[in-house]
Amino acid sequence: MMSLLTNLFPLWVLLALVVGLIQPDAFIWFDPYIVPGLAVIMLGMGMTLTASDFAGVLRRPRAVAFGLLAQFGIMPPLGYAAAVVFDLPRDLAVGVILVSCCPGGTASNVVTYLARANVPLSVLMTLASTVAAIGMTPLLTGWLAGTYVAVDVLGLLQSVLLVVLLPLILGLALHELTPGLVRRVLPIAPLISVLTIALICGAIVGKSATHISASGFDLVGALLMLHLGGFALGYTLARVSRYAEADARTVSIEVGMQNSGLGAALAKQHFTPETAVPCAISAVMHSVIGSLLAGLWRLLSPRAATEE
Repeated sequence: MMSLLTNLFPLWVLLALVVGLIQPDAFIWFDPYIVPGLAVIMLGMGMTLTASDFAGVLRRPRAVAFGLLAQFGIMPPLGYAAAVVFDLPRDLAVGVILVSCCPGGTASNVVTYLARANVPLSVLMTLASTVAAIGMTPLLTGWLAGTYVAVDVLGLLQSVLLVVLLPLILGLALHELTPGLVRRVLPIAPLISVLTIALICGAIVGKSATHISASGFDLVGALLMLHLGGFALGYTLARVSRYAEADARTVSIEVGMQNSGLGAALAKQHFTPETAVPCAISAVMHSVIGSLLAGLWRLLSPRAATEE
């Protein structure tokens, strides 16, 4: 039952967005807890990690490096291009760029499993992009979003350190020092993460419901361009680079699915409430696209997923 509730992640986020639009007060109360909520999610991710997971990056350096290059080489330029193509208002444009500069989302690991792709590689890529985001997210956001607004790159860097690096380290330490406690917590940790992301998205949408109604079509179009482009280019480049089908699916999912919760938390701290709106809608969009894609891939021959 716990696994089923967790795998319904896109449904919970979609419900939170709809309720947030119709009845904003239902989620606005969570607004002060957005940043701590993200830290809790990253703490849960840290508790699933061990020192051997980091060593795994060294065992598959080429694949992990390819995933990193695809993540930060494809999505940020796509985010900037989408903002320009759809001529988004300044705050929404910055939000699209910000979420495009975030690392891969942890939900990608679940979608990778459903797609019969390479789950260990997915975990390694998520871990590597999350750690790399400590520097890459502030720098890329400052470079691309700086054409719209002044960006406090050092402030962004400090926030990423506090809500990503420290919780990851604490979670890893808990895994090593208190294994009994971690074993009791881990079964419910994924569901807590899913519900927290839904609350974050609902709170963001609730605070900006009027703004969303005014710019909904263009914003949805920009985010579709971002995520569909990420999934398609990630897969295509991996296959052109002669990666196996399962690995290509994994790269596609890792590139197409962003850590939208991190984008929302950074937007809340450093930009306007409207800047966080694309991050909330992004969470639904990449989850729905990823889930549909996983369903399609599962229908294909299992042999295709394991071919070399």
